[in-house]
Amino acid sequence: MKIMLANFTKMVEDSGGLAKVTCNFADEMYRRGHEVALVYSDEKSGKFFFEINKAITCYDLRNLDGRKRVKFPLYLKAYREILRSFDKKSGRTVNNIFFEKYLLENLKKVLLQINPDVIISFQPAASKALLCDLKVPIPVITMSHGDPEDYFHFYPTKEIPALEKSAVCQVLLPSFESHIKKHLPNAKTITIGNAVPQFEQIADLNVVKNSYKIIFVGRLAQNHKRPHLLIEAFNKIVKQFPDWQVELWGSEDGKLFYKKLEMMIKEYGLGKKVLLKGSTNDVPDVLRQGDIFAFPSAYEGFGLSLAEAMSMGLPAVGYKSCSAVNELIVDGKNGFLCEEGMDDFANKLARLMSDKQLRIKMGKSAHEMMKEYAPDKIWDQWEMLMRKVIGDYCREKNYADR
Repeated sequence: MKIMLANFTKMVEDSGGLAKVTCNFADEMYRRGHEVALVYSDEKSGKFFFEINKAITCYDLRNLDGRKRVKFPLYLKAYREILRSFDKKSGRTVNNIFFEKYLLENLKKVLLQINPDVIISFQPAASKALLCDLKVPIPVITMSHGDPEDYFHFYPTKEIPALEKSAVCQVLLPSFESHIKKHLPNAKTITIGNAVPQFEQIADLNVVKNSYKIIFVGRLAQNHKRPHLLIEAFNKIVKQFPDWQVELWGSEDGKLFYKKLEMMIKEYGLGKKVLLKGSTNDVPDVLRQGDIFAFPSAYEGFGLSLAEAMSMGLPAVGYKSCSAVNELIVDGKNGFLCEEGMDDFANKLARLMSDKQLRIKMGKSAHEMMKEYAPDKIWDQWEMLMRKVIGDYCREKNYADR
């Protein structure tokens, strides 16, 4: 198969989950013998944070010739900020305007060069450009990396028809299929989760340590990952557990919020107990040293770092109100789901911190439950799906040509 991956966002130095899934997808399909091309759109040149096989051809729509980069015009930036002051949905329409005016012709050129059998679109905006603007006859599978209910509230209205025009819309969890069907009854959907590494050597929760660790891995984003809630919760119980500490791993998402985290740690006198560790290229080693995984996100599409931690055999604590987290964590079995606020989060952490046998039991359960997302299983599902949509397209085309 000739597979084109259309992720029309940044890739250079991006350590986020979307970039990771993109590189993993490209590498795995190339390893399986397919011809893979990646098309993206970046503000700068440079290396990807996650490695990708050098044999995979990558096209940056904003710098196709390698000489002059297409910049986002200042007038559009200003217009976008004005619209954003009213709502995010309006602001996002400007991104579509930019793409249509400055990048659509480049996308045409790339499509002619690649001539793919199937296109995997990583966002509705990419599907819009392909199916609504260019009207490509090639089957497009639109991926979802979050709760697709958001499409109908925060995404530009012009992107929505692309979902129904897609050969199929992939979602990460079963409950998300109904979120699309409720708005678009004719859209085709399928559930395929993220590929979660299966670790041979998992965390040893039985070992006696001088210091036990609560691990957080994720962007230090105030309104999304909410690491400040973990600091607040830990501060409530730190005196009961002198042999415990918290490690926060992840890149900063705004200097002001990072300073706020530093101030909190200093104000609470937690300088030796709560550590801001920065980014890491070796998440498995970080997780292997942990005893509990804390994930106070407000919302998630899947929660890849959570799933990796559970696969490593760590019991997890998250919020009951958080989408995806409330499906990966089965309350009382592989971790705890909490009510909003710091008190319940602190209480659930304390239950695990005070009971090693409970941590071991829940950690084993977490490890077993993540086998459902073993990479071979997930990539097999993707491969079968792509072959099916190509087959369906060929049959329809042959019928139409008669």
